[in-house]
This record gives sequence, structure tokens and C-alpha cells, in this order.
Amino acid sequence: MRTGFFWDERCFWHSGGNYAFLLPVGGLVQPAAAGGLPENPETKRRLKNLLDVTGLLAELDARSADPVTEADLLRVHPPEYVDAFREAAASGGGELGLRTPFGPDGFDTASLSAGLAKSALFAVLQGDLDNAYALSRPPGHHCLPDFPNGFCLLANIAIAVEAAFDARMVDRVAVIDWDVHHGNGTEAIFYDRDDVLTISLHQERNYPADSGAFEDRGTGAGEGYNLNIPLPPGGGHRCYIEAMERLVIPQLQAFQPDAIIVACGFDASGVDPLSRMLAGSNTFREMTEMVMAAASDLCDGRLVLVHEGGYSEAHVPFCGHAVIEALSGSAITAEDPLAHRIGFQQPGPRFDAYCSQIIAEMEDALG
Repeated sequence: MRTGFFWDERCFWHSGGNYAFLLPVGGLVQPAAAGGLPENPETKRRLKNLLDVTGLLAELDARSADPVTEADLLRVHPPEYVDAFREAAASGGGELGLRTPFGPDGFDTASLSAGLAKSALFAVLQGDLDNAYALSRPPGHHCLPDFPNGFCLLANIAIAVEAAFDARMVDRVAVIDWDVHHGNGTEAIFYDRDDVLTISLHQERNYPADSGAFEDRGTGAGEGYNLNIPLPPGGGHRCYIEAMERLVIPQLQAFQPDAIIVACGFDASGVDPLSRMLAGSNTFREMTEMVMAAASDLCDGRLVLVHEGGYSEAHVPFCGHAVIEALSGSAITAEDPLAHRIGFQQPGPRFDAYCSQIIAEMEDALG
């Protein structure tokens, strides 16, 4: 496989400023000893480092990218928001939305992050690569057109998709979001559209707590083209794989996309501090293999994964390595040290049956 890996050291330098975990520093909240926000460079940097150490990176087509253009931004974000973001960054940084602080390079870094996603998609659509992984940072799937949210400053995937539409490279795109948090930004941007199928698998009522309901199926022309799959806390490997088999893949087959993009968060990991799910590295590997098979059948294998969340510095690199092993078909592996030490992939047969019942009810409702 000709697998691209899009990354840039400058994205690792993005800073959220004075936070301690999720709280602004001040009053009785002490500064963090290290790292600050959960969305920090280490999970992404350590993924890239692991690819270097195992030798897998040498088998990939590693590239950087140009930042997205003003025209790219304005297809998704209103000029008032783009101007406010640019001006705040030029003034030293700040915070325009909910849990989205940024420093003086915030606008440029976010534009570069979106550029990695756009370039990865374009390279695959042009046939230069078979598939690709974009190590984008800051992430994007929570960002609304005019309101940054949940560490996300620009809607990376939506910007890439709209650029591909504008270039007449695609007519129909499917976006699968398996970040543990609901992809509310991507949903909102395409909610009234029938040319983009948006699917989000997420922990029910995690973040944002007021979005991601199964009943939210789209509006107007987009009715039926948005699918939320809220999974109960504690869902593990079997829960995710069954949801993919019974809900996600049939929706892809019915939609017949020209390309598939995955919002690839690793925060459903059993050791992630911002979720209560029990997925493991093999969960992400198998979901990737399932989407690759669907892409092969439906759209000549055109598949791009764009990095979103994942906040365990120890575990994200192994989850990401497993995904990229699958994407590239490489024989190089990185044994997950957590896979056999804790049983987080198997919450137990009774809970698996409970998850299966929930998935079956959603399947029945979809007809």
C-alpha cells in the first residue's frame, strides 16, 4: 500500500496556555506541574516517535503540507470568526470558545493542522496515495462554524471535504467519527446536506453532554444522512466491533461514497482520562480493517484518517501504530504493553449482551 503520513513538528508546538487539566488556572486552581490541558503534544509526538523507533515510518510516505487558504476557511467558517481568531492570535492568544485556549501561533498552527487533513485527502483522491493518515493538531471535530469548542479551533475534516467538493474531486463523502466524544462540529456543518454522510460512535453523554442523540438524524435534505451511535460507558472491544458491523458498514454500503474519512480519536482507550470506555489497540486496528474493506468495495479504497483526541500519553502511540500497521499492510508491529496486563477489552458477557441489545434497538429503528 502507498500510505501517506502527514505531520509537522510545528503542530506539536501548539499551546493551550494556563490550564490545569480542564480548569483555567487562577483562584484556588494551581498551575499544572506539566502539560496543562489534556490536549497536549505528547500523545501525538510519542506516536510519531514510536513509528520512528519501530521503523514503520520509513515504510510510509511522510510529508508535511501547506496551511489551508483563506478560501478554504471561508467555505466552512464565517469571515467574522476567521478574523476574530486571527486577530486574537496576533494579540498574543486567548480563548474564543469553550475549552479552546491558544497562544500567539494558534491561528497559523490550526491552519496548518487543517492543511494536513486537506493535503492527505487530496493526495488520495488524486491517486498519488492509496490511503493516508494525518496527524493533525489541534483537532477539529468539535469546532462549529462560528464557535471553537473542546480543544478544536478549526473544523479540519469539514474544511478538507469542502475543498474537495470545490475542486470537483468528489460528489459524496462519508465521515466516520470514532473519537469517544460526539463529533458535534462535523455534524452541525453537514446536518442539512445529503452529499455528506456523518456517523459518530461515542460514549453517551460524555462531551458535549447535550448532543449526540440517536434521534438526531439530520434536517431538510440531510434527513437520514446523520447517524449518532451513543454507546454506554464501559463498552469495550465487542461493543465497538458490533456497532461497526451492524450499523456503520450497512450505512456506508447504502450511501455509496466516493471517499471515506475517519475522525480518528483514541480516547475510547481503556486507560484514557477523558472517557469511561474499554477499547484497546486491537479495537482500533480491527475498525480500521473494516473501513478499509468497505472503502475497497465502495470507493476504490479511498480512505483518509485524521487524528482527533486521545489523552493517554502511554497508550495512544500503540493505538495509532496499530491503525497505521493496518492502513499500510506493514509486517512491522508494536506490541501493546497494556493488551495482556489488564482486561479492558472484555468488560464481561453480561455487559456485552447489554451493549448488543442497545445496538440491536438502533438497528431496528434504522429499518
